[in-house]
Amino acid sequence: MPSPKIAIILGTRPEIIKMSPVIRALEKIGADYFVLHTGQHYSYNMDRVFFEQLELPEARYNLDVGSGSHAEQTAKMLLGIERVLLKEKTEIVLVEGDTNSVFSGALTAAKLQIGIGHVEAGLRSYDRTMPEEVNRVLADHMADYLFAPTENARGILLGEGIPAQRIYMTGNTIVDAVFQNLELAKSKIDSLKDFNLQPHRFALVTIHRPENVDDLKRFSSIIQAIDILQPELKMPVIYPIHPRSRKMMSQFSLTTRHATLIDPVDFLGFLQLESNAAIILTDSGGVQEEACILKVPCVTLRHNTERPETIEIGSNIIAGTSPEKIVECVHTMLNRTRDWQNPFGDGAAGEKIVKIITGVNNG
Repeated sequence: MPSPKIAIILGTRPEIIKMSPVIRALEKIGADYFVLHTGQHYSYNMDRVFFEQLELPEARYNLDVGSGSHAEQTAKMLLGIERVLLKEKTEIVLVEGDTNSVFSGALTAAKLQIGIGHVEAGLRSYDRTMPEEVNRVLADHMADYLFAPTENARGILLGEGIPAQRIYMTGNTIVDAVFQNLELAKSKIDSLKDFNLQPHRFALVTIHRPENVDDLKRFSSIIQAIDILQPELKMPVIYPIHPRSRKMMSQFSLTTRHATLIDPVDFLGFLQLESNAAIILTDSGGVQEEACILKVPCVTLRHNTERPETIEIGSNIIAGTSPEKIVECVHTMLNRTRDWQNPFGDGAAGEKIVKIITGVNNG
């Protein structure tokens, strides 16, 4: 049986990273597929370096929708995605995660009666103020193939009434991506040398979510915590700062006495920083997963997480945004033994997903 015509729809760098094992698995069996890049966060020209670094084939289509309101972005995506899916006579659409690209890709496919596979299905923060939560819930309830990363995610989907025959336990493609791309990183770059860092002798910080960086009180509290911590830890605190976060720091007249602000680094460079950090402070869901897989203690600068498995196994702790609580949580995690078991699978999720939708064993 020939493989179905598959469209991979993505629009952000985390989606490129998490879809990279699926793309590699499709390439391995010579599947009939193409990549459609919506340009949700960056233009494809800016993201092309990601495809090159990760040694992935280029996207066939680029919608270049750019920034805008949720409605504006989604409307542009719906129009562009529909044209492409019809032109390509697409049979299955694969989306990953919880972005506007995911929702738009799933909704377009559902309206066209095209099969939908949702990679990383079943995650819930139960915070409907987060646009991502709305996107992931809607995508799950439209999908025909729900690729659950953990038993917890599978249980959530069943609890929401999704038929068991649509749910597949595959593990999370981030495990595949971390290990595949860490090997690539070692052969290409040396971030520690670039920033004059010693292995396991620095803290790594990422803060980018609007609920943190757009709120003066929360952003200043996090910066205050970092400035308290650095002298206590007696090690550098490295913060690759997104341009928007930098803009908000300037707008709020926020400064840090002790953190080292650096420009954003590419994924391979960031993976090297993550794997060598003593501890990671983040508001990113993906970074929580990566820290867990790499056996690096993590402190989450939010009041909830859609990755509860990381809390349950002890790789992560929720600190919120008060300076005192953040400092306390950092010391707790630094004293924790790094002996937790990775709950996100065996690193073969990409191959499992491809086998399910094509019927071809690529192992």
